[in-house]
Amino acid sequence: MSDYLIPVFDLGGVFIDWNPMYLFRKLFDTEEDAQWFYDHVCTGMWNIEFDAGKSYAEGIQEKTNQFPQYFDQISAFDRRWHEMIAGVHQGTIAIQEELIAANIPTFAITNFSREKFHECLEKYAFLRKFDGIVVSGNERLIKPDYRIFACFLDRYSLAADQCVLIDDSYPNIAAARHMGMKTVHFENADQARKELIALGMPLAAKS
Repeated sequence: MSDYLIPVFDLGGVFIDWNPMYLFRKLFDTEEDAQWFYDHVCTGMWNIEFDAGKSYAEGIQEKTNQFPQYFDQISAFDRRWHEMIAGVHQGTIAIQEELIAANIPTFAITNFSREKFHECLEKYAFLRKFDGIVVSGNERLIKPDYRIFACFLDRYSLAADQCVLIDDSYPNIAAARHMGMKTVHFENADQARKELIALGMPLAAKS
């Protein structure tokens, strides 16, 4: 497929600047109230249920039954989901575009709800440029579960040592290393670019 390593990107935190607090700050008068809501009501662990395949209709219903006083704010987690995205990381998109220009296939493995990924696929052109994407909500498997990496490798007929995972989550990085993949623990696009160049990827060095 390529004389180079095959880049396999995470999406949230690497391409997409997603954070529920961007929305919650609009729903509450103070930072403290917004943070409390994130810590105790619409939590990170609850969001993982959507990444693992639960529908928003089901999840919102369950949560509003539990916290009826927050019906409007909980419902906004679905209705106003796109307000949790502040934008995209242009530096990472530039890396993807350079790799594509060099005829290197690019892939992604992402923890993402099936519903919201479909919406984002319509909205963000860079998502349609990948040669393949494994979406946790479709597979009902979430990183760092080894099985989602195995699913990816099997689906695209790749060996682990052919691939480099670029991900901002250390547990995901650790799982990929366990599978035999090379890794770049993403902090920002410039750092990722330097590490990918060090792994032999044909990217232009930034001064």
